[in-house]
Amino acid sequence: MIVILKDQEKREQIDLLVEWLGKQGVSVQATEGAHRTILGLIGDTSHIDIDLLRALEIVEDVKRVQEPYKKANRKFHPKDTVVRIGDVEIGGDSFAVIAGPCSVESEAQLSAVAEAVKGAGAGLLRGGAFKPRTSPYAFQGLRAEGIRMLLEAKRRTGLPIVTELMDPSQIPLFEEVDVIQIGARNMQNFELLKEVGALRKPILLKRGLSSTLQEFVMSAEYIMAGGNEQVILCERGIRTFETATRNTLDLSAIPALRQMTHLPIIVDPSHATGYARFVAPMALAAVAAGANGLMIEVHNDPSAALCDGPQSLPPDAFSDLMKRVNAVRSALL
Repeated sequence: MIVILKDQEKREQIDLLVEWLGKQGVSVQATEGAHRTILGLIGDTSHIDIDLLRALEIVEDVKRVQEPYKKANRKFHPKDTVVRIGDVEIGGDSFAVIAGPCSVESEAQLSAVAEAVKGAGAGLLRGGAFKPRTSPYAFQGLRAEGIRMLLEAKRRTGLPIVTELMDPSQIPLFEEVDVIQIGARNMQNFELLKEVGALRKPILLKRGLSSTLQEFVMSAEYIMAGGNEQVILCERGIRTFETATRNTLDLSAIPALRQMTHLPIIVDPSHATGYARFVAPMALAAVAAGANGLMIEVHNDPSAALCDGPQSLPPDAFSDLMKRVNAVRSALL
């Protein structure tokens, strides 16, 4: 349920209403806009008399919310959420690019890529230290050593780092990681979502391979219900019958999610398409569709990559893409 208050009501009246609602057994999330305040009621609101609320002098309207997600719901929070990572902002009118190798392979490899993506204009460095792989025989990542290398790259370049967490037991290793990624395979690992919900750092949540948008937002709700509201949604393609690309990039998810939630939305065209030649056109299309950012895989030697080489851009191609991204963004202003 949401309670829309009239413009410029006195703080004392609002506080009294919030106090009364709390006594009805619901928690209240207040969102103050430029011209009005919205109170989002979370919990069992079935016993609250809507007509009584509407009759209050300070109340403009009351609406029941049918969607099961509350904290992530745009109806509760009309203003876009902006997630801040150091000097980088994602959300609202802000735009950021996260770039780097699929997996951290060596000090030299990561250092070369980090310097290249920073020089091209990326705001954050990505790299997998723990890698979930379909085959048990594939490269699984350097684990703790990989995180150490990421932190060293951050020290050298100043770029905040993004890397994937696969299990709660790994959380102590992520203390200095700036953004924790929850991968597509773990989007509905609810115990893991609860654990990162207890953290106070940004979480980049990737859409599951076969998940609906409501399921996607509900996973974000799990994190937010734990008290962590710094969630970034990432569309990375879904599994369909099509085999020409690795996955099917659902660009319609961007405007659809924009109506559903206030959370920032970024797009990963690398995992979505699976081929470097498709990354640039899909990245540009995502920018035009209103994405708040991109996540691009970059490798200094894609042919020798230990993980996902075919979808990785070499540094010069990434630099060219960044120029085109900026051109599209300028055209949209």
